Amino acid sequence: PEVREDKFILDKSSNLYYQWLVLMTLAFAYNLIFDFARFVFKDLHVGLAWIPWLFFDILTDSIYAADIAMKARTGFLEQGLLVRDSRRIRKDYFNSVDFKIDLVSLIPIDYVLFMSPSFLRLSDYWTLGRLNRLLRYRRAMEAQERTETRSSYPNAFRICSVILYIIIIIHVNACFYFLMSEWHGIGSDTWVYGEKNKQSLPDGINDTLIRRYVYSFYWSTLTLTTIGEVPGPVQNAEFLFVTIDLMCGVLIFATIVGNVGSMISNMSAARAEFQNKMDGVKQYMTLRKVSKNLEDRVIKWFDYLWSNKQSLNDESVLKVLPDKLQAEIAMQVHFETLRKVRIFQDCEAGLLAELVLKLQLQVFSPGDYICRKGDIGREMYIVKRGKLQVVATDQEDSEVFATLQEGSVFGELSILNIRGSKHGNRRTANVRSVGYTDLFVLNKNDLWVALKEYPEARKTLLVKGREILRKDNLLDDNAPEEQESPEEVVDNLLQSISVLQTRVARLMAEKTSTESKLNNRIEVLERELEKYKKKRVKQSEPKFGRSQTLTADFDPHDLVLPDRPGTSYIEPIDPHTKKVN
Repeated sequence: PEVREDKFILDKSSNLYYQWLVLMTLAFAYNLIFDFARFVFKDLHVGLAWIPWLFFDILTDSIYAADIAMKARTGFLEQGLLVRDSRRIRKDYFNSVDFKIDLVSLIPIDYVLFMSPSFLRLSDYWTLGRLNRLLRYRRAMEAQERTETRSSYPNAFRICSVILYIIIIIHVNACFYFLMSEWHGIGSDTWVYGEKNKQSLPDGINDTLIRRYVYSFYWSTLTLTTIGEVPGPVQNAEFLFVTIDLMCGVLIFATIVGNVGSMISNMSAARAEFQNKMDGVKQYMTLRKVSKNLEDRVIKWFDYLWSNKQSLNDESVLKVLPDKLQAEIAMQVHFETLRKVRIFQDCEAGLLAELVLKLQLQVFSPGDYICRKGDIGREMYIVKRGKLQVVATDQEDSEVFATLQEGSVFGELSILNIRGSKHGNRRTANVRSVGYTDLFVLNKNDLWVALKEYPEARKTLLVKGREILRKDNLLDDNAPEEQESPEEVVDNLLQSISVLQTRVARLMAEKTSTESKLNNRIEVLERELEKYKKKRVKQSEPKFGRSQTLTADFDPHDLVLPDRPGTSYIEPIDPHTKKVN
């Protein structure tokens, strides 16, 4: 059957779906905070105050109803692909438990109670009819999870969420306290809210809606956190309520405090790990009696790393991602930087994608020498941040030939091993860091490993390098062009040896197998030969075995031969030939 694909199908990974979840969370928070509070603090409905409440009730209910329609158009993944068949999506949703819960959450019990006859006195409880709206808590939980995933500061968001949970728990408990006060009667004893409870309503303080809620919130905070002094209960029901409150408070806040402690530990985990590494280096320098000047430079280098958020290793952080995603992130971070290198400007994108994964960030302190004249060039450098000076000597007051700033590149020709270069692969100048400098470093070995897979790019890079050297009059034109580097020659020889070893091992195995087969064949032939010899021996024996017996029992000389012709007689037997004479 043909699969239907509708255009307006909501993807759970899209921004629109996330924004809708946030809107649903706001509607849920409205019902969570105000529905029960409006039932307890009835002064919120005094006069015409019920009109805006009714407006917001209808608004949130409309959002709830629209959420059902949105769920009926929200696709799901099947074999990694988003299902866009609206009929199938609706069928799966309507047959699910979520759809039944969503319908129950929209039953208009509050409107029925609000419009009930006055003599039934049910309109006083109409806000309680909205408690079924709290069944949509799953949408709020999903919004929290997605916000935590999308946030750049997940630990801070978790702490804010825990604080919000604490406030809501205290708010609901405050509503229960004031409900107990109304049930026993305002001012009936020293525990409930009222004039007898001087802590709640001291002399000279007016009994207002704000005062009632503020004191209830204060009492709930002190009770659940088990700190501070509040008036003791008087009646049995009050004792039971306070006991349950204390037990719940201990359980809830123990869990919350544990979670907060874990979150704070996670927030400082990176700092603790960095500090441990720093302490280890400091202990090593103390043990090895490193000079104070060098020790100060190392400590300042660590401080610079932490202050610039460079304590994270790119490779260790991104290794949990697939290779393709690592390459995409590295391309966005380093691609433009690598494009600034002259020899890489026209290279194919595949080679650049390989190289961006090889770039390593290094930080140099003020006065550090990145390279010195005459050093063997094994890396090329790209300046990310800071300034470098090209100087004549390694003296502090040495003449400065040039200043390299952000985006500058140096050392790229020394890693190509271009034949005919007048300086070979040696550094031609001293490069010194002025302040703290961040450099991207590309290792020579990493470059040549990548170039093995791109032979055309290798030729292009060598041609460009020769052109640059020729332009600067640093190339010997009589030198032969590059064929293969010594490393490549060694690699080819090793590969040939490996192939030969494989072939020799295969021939030895074939020789052993052939010898075994020949030995088995020879054994078979020997057995057949033995059988054949025995058979010939049997065939050479006479058919009558009684001849020897006759020879032994009778003497042929004792026989009397008749003289008459025609008479039969027994001829004597020769004892040697066993034949009749």
